[in-house]
Amino acid sequence: MKRLFAFPNPVNDAAARTVALGVVAMTALALLTGWAWILVPLTYGFLARVGTGPTLSPLGQFATRVAGPRLVTWQKFVPGPPKRFAQGIGALLTLAATITWWGVGWDVARWILLPLLVAASLEGFLGFCLGCTIFGWLMRWGVVPDTICEECGNLAKRYAAAGYPVASDS
Repeated sequence: MKRLFAFPNPVNDAAARTVALGVVAMTALALLTGWAWILVPLTYGFLARVGTGPTLSPLGQFATRVAGPRLVTWQKFVPGPPKRFAQGIGALLTLAATITWWGVGWDVARWILLPLLVAASLEGFLGFCLGCTIFGWLMRWGVVPDTICEECGNLAKRYAAAGYPVASDS
């Protein structure tokens, strides 16, 4: 059971970007057509990915098993905790939009999806994870302990592993 609710670490960046592009497609479709019902699978997907990584997410399964491994130019592995945090932000936004849609209506709920569309577009098209950046800020401010993601706090180690020259402390 513990394995079911595990989030991968590291995460294949190609799979993460594929998921982001799927989120962009679903969100844009909902906004352009007015099909608010798309919020239901979108919200489920985020909740599933936060809870179990790609295991219970159809989009996550497609990204990790089909698309991600084939996108060789995007193949790199990044820390998992910031990606899980980013999925959590997506879950909060889609859950808020879904509750707003049911309680107030689509005309109000659709505005909650705009930040999601921007963030998912940055990740999918440019490889810039806004949620990961916020996670990094929270680590620097001491809100998120270094033990959650030791690799995140040690940029020199990450750069050295990627083959970049790193100045030594001595």
